[in-house]
Amino acid sequence: MYEILKLNEISPVANKYFGDKYALGSDFANPDAILLRSFAMHDYKPGTNLKCVARCGAGVNNIPVADYTKGGIVVFNTPGANANAVKELVICAMLLASRKIVPAMDWTKTLKGKGDEVGKLVEKGKNAYVGPEITGKKLGVIGLGAIGNLVANAAVGLGMTVYGYDPFISVDAAWNLSNNVIHETDLSHLYSECDYITLHVPMLPATKGMLDGEAFSKMKTDVRIINCSRGELVNNAELLTAIKSGKVGCYVTDFPSDDLINADKVICIPHLGASTPEAEDNCAVMAAKQVVNFLENGNIVNSVNFPDCVVNRSGKCRLCIVHQNVSSMLKQFTDVVSAARINIANLLSQAKGEFAYAIIDLDADCDETLVKKIGAVEGVINVRVIR
Repeated sequence: MYEILKLNEISPVANKYFGDKYALGSDFANPDAILLRSFAMHDYKPGTNLKCVARCGAGVNNIPVADYTKGGIVVFNTPGANANAVKELVICAMLLASRKIVPAMDWTKTLKGKGDEVGKLVEKGKNAYVGPEITGKKLGVIGLGAIGNLVANAAVGLGMTVYGYDPFISVDAAWNLSNNVIHETDLSHLYSECDYITLHVPMLPATKGMLDGEAFSKMKTDVRIINCSRGELVNNAELLTAIKSGKVGCYVTDFPSDDLINADKVICIPHLGASTPEAEDNCAVMAAKQVVNFLENGNIVNSVNFPDCVVNRSGKCRLCIVHQNVSSMLKQFTDVVSAARINIANLLSQAKGEFAYAIIDLDADCDETLVKKIGAVEGVINVRVIR
């Protein structure tokens, strides 16, 4: 029986993917797998049975990925599952930034109790909230993954001129991107050209605070900036300075912070990017499928710390080996198997950075002695047998 710990409430649509071999709950002390959304795991102490963690979402800042990697614990995320939900919020954010809708609604509330005068006051005061249309304007999309791709295509459909910047764009993303999106290779040029800029990159040491005073200085006056990716991508202190100078006309963020709440020309949304029932269902289903496939077959799909490694089952027994990415590892594994006079039906090995993952299907069952010998090979982190 596999124990699946839920550190956050997960959409119940995922339950049907866990069969009789699984027990789901929120109080297991030493689970085989963990499902979560935003729970902060940095202070969580994993048990000896923990094999994988699945984040129902794209970002994994709340998970100590490096520590888990060293322990051979696979960390999954669900890229693209909430992409449409975030895309829609970004489009909404552009409209909020342009049309001064939020301050206009706040002002309208002050008219309560004015009786028959409300209509006249509305007509008299609405000119203070005039804002431009987005059709015909230039949008810079920084990051063209699942979300950025959808945002760029939607903006083209809305009549915007779209500049897309992503030096690491995948082949699939490139195929899905509209031919009308201008391929931008120079961030400075994107900054200088665009009326709107939206961020869709992960939070990494290289991207932390990427929108700072230097970046703002290169942008058009009155630029509108949308951040539904990660709050830390923007230097808030230098952003507020740019707003005060008039360089930034509006900043819409899905990541409120104390220094931004109620700040002039800042709209804070309470992290609603993936808060749709459709996105929550999509994330839960993808995470459940990944966990089941890994626990039952050893296959890895959408891991942030180990390579994708998928092979159909063959033979009678499967060895799944997490190890350091150094030379001669596979030879040592096959030597152990050969010495036990067991034929290898299939073998797949993939590497990602300093670590690698091997799947070996055997034509006969293996005993504990063989597993211990492979586990004793220098550089092996863990070995799992699936029958």
